[in-house]
Amino acid sequence: MENITFADFQKMDLRVAEIKTAELVEGADKLYKLTVDLGSEVRTLIAGIKLFYPLDELPGKKVIILANLEPKTIRGVESHGMVLCAHTEDRSQLVCSALDKDIPAGSKVS
Repeated sequence: MENITFADFQKMDLRVAEIKTAELVEGADKLYKLTVDLGSEVRTLIAGIKLFYPLDELPGKKVIILANLEPKTIRGVESHGMVLCAHTEDRSQLVCSALDKDIPAGSKVS
């Protein structure tokens, strides 16, 4: 594992986001299109969590996202961030970041 400096870590804007909607991405086996609330704005993200989370369980769930990741178009949808998840080495298990207490959407993670 490569180390990064504290200054590099400080560049990452990690935020609590509440998933408002989740949709299938046409032709994608692993992707969902998520609309997330960051408190001050609503964004669209693409997340590769379809094999691990049923679509109907996602709205209302709070996750941690990397909010200042450069936008990228995936399957024709521009994604503005990344949901942070943990996975096993063989990727047979995946768990999105969870919060043990309620905190407002948009809260900064440090």
